[in-house]
Formats: sequence, structure tokens, C-alpha cells
Amino acid sequence: MDNTISKIWVDKYRPQTFDEIIGQNYFVTRVKAFIDSKNLPHLLFAGAPGTGKTTTALVVARELFGEHGMKGNYLELNASDDRGIDVIRNQIKEFAKLKSLTDIPYKIICLDEADSLTKDAQQALRRTMEKYSSSCRFILACNEISKIMDPIQSRCVIFKFKPLGEEALSELIDRIANGEGLKVDADAKESLILASRGDVRKLTNILQATSAIEKVITTKLIDEILDSVNPKEVEKMINAAKEGDFFKARDYLIALKSIKGFSGLEILKEMYRILIRDESIEPKTKIKLVDKIATIEFRIVEGSDEELQLESFLATLSLVK
Repeated sequence: MDNTISKIWVDKYRPQTFDEIIGQNYFVTRVKAFIDSKNLPHLLFAGAPGTGKTTTALVVARELFGEHGMKGNYLELNASDDRGIDVIRNQIKEFAKLKSLTDIPYKIICLDEADSLTKDAQQALRRTMEKYSSSCRFILACNEISKIMDPIQSRCVIFKFKPLGEEALSELIDRIANGEGLKVDADAKESLILASRGDVRKLTNILQATSAIEKVITTKLIDEILDSVNPKEVEKMINAAKEGDFFKARDYLIALKSIKGFSGLEILKEMYRILIRDESIEPKTKIKLVDKIATIEFRIVEGSDEELQLESFLATLSLVK
């Protein structure tokens, strides 16, 4: 079987060079400067999933060692698999103490999901980073930087990856569509961007799933694949409530919850995402609405009737002037 056909698209369209990385131009420029000087410090990549942290680490290694020089000089581990001190003492320490066989005087260890490491493991990692800095450089990737202890953060150059913007995601959709012979209309592209929320991995997986059914990607097809709340339907409900038509908004709610079967929390979280971006709502009013959403979420989690709680929020929204 042809590997290009059977390949998962996340791997197939993973950037291989800095020029192929989209939406993170600021970081790329700075990291390339380290590569050009051959003087790479310890790096800490922080940010949401699917923003390019591990991919950037791979590109760094490939640029330094070349495709054939990575074996034996680049080690990638996932800290969520081995969270304890043993992985630091055994795998990482053994790899770090051996010198590089290339003209680059150090090797690279990429520790993905480093925020999953226990405190003891982080202490051991800190000591390993100090002891073997001449022969090994670390690239740590994490979702929550607050879970990385300060002594490790202080030893790294920190890059905070942001979810990709609409322009970058649109460029990626066009790239995949051209590569796979897909037709994606403007509405479908907007739906894909909204559904992915800046996560490249999620966007690519949605496109591959939909393309297995049809080569013409539509909003309807995306909704069927995702089986998640359609932001546009929630937006109609919110607009009806904002216009003071509580009963029309309630009908939209019943359609979403009772007919389409979405949970109250799914609908509430989508309402939050839409309202927080709504520039027509005064900041003070928005603060009150967010506070109300937080209260309703707590009540639903504690077992209150979902429909009644959501209707109370729509009633509040209908009274907002």
C-alpha cells in the first residue's frame, strides 16, 4: 500500500522545516537565530494542544543534525507516560551523559507534556539539566507552565505558543484541500476554524474524517462528523434573547437540548465562547453575564435541572439593555 495514501494527515502535513510552520512567525525567527549560531539553550515551549510545540522541537533537531543525524542524537519522551523520578534517573540521564557523535557538541532531549512530571521528577530533571548542559540540551513542552517549577523555568528560554489565528488556519485548510483534491466552501471553512479553536491537530483530523465521506466539505457534513454544538445555532438563540424574544430563544434551546440531544454544559460553554467575543455587549454587562454563567455551571454540576438553569440565563439575557 502507498504510504502517502495510508498516512495519518497530522503526520503527512506536519511541517518539516521552519518555512512550513504557520502562525508562529515570532517564535520561528528567534529559534532560527539559535540554530544559525549552533548555540541552543534549554527551551521551554508552553501553550495549548495542537499549536506546534512538539513539531517545532522536531524541526529544531532536524535543522541541527539533519534527517540522518537525528538517530542517537535526539530523544523524545512523553512525560505523561512515565511521570516519576525513574524516567529521569534511567532513560534521560543515560542518554544525556553520552556525547554527540556529530559536529554539534550536544544532543537534544524533547520532553513532551513536562507539566505531568511529579515534583520529585522535576527536581531530578533540574539537577540533570545542570550537570549535563555541556553534552545535552532540553526542549520541554507543556500545556500549563504554572505546573513547571521555577528553577526549571529559570534555566530555559520560554516560548509561549498561542492558538493559531483565522488567517493561519485558513492557509492550512487551503494547503490540505489542494493536496487532497478537496473542495471547501467559505461556510465550511468558517465552521472548521470555529470547531478547531486554534488547534491544528484537531482541524487536520476533522478534515481527514470528513474527506473519507465526501470530497466536497460542507458545514452540514462537519456537524455530522463532530456531533457537537453548532456555534451558529447557539448564536441564533443568543441573538433572539438579546432582542428580548425569550420564547423564541427558548425554542432554540429546546431544539438543541431535547431534539438534538446536547447536554446543558455543552450549550452553556458554547454560549460563553460566543458572548465573550461579542463586541456589542458593554464590558460591565459582559462581566455580569460571565458571573451568571459560572453560577449556572456550578448549579448544573451539582445536579440542578439543566433546562431550567439555561432558561434562567436566557431570561437574564433578554432583560439586558
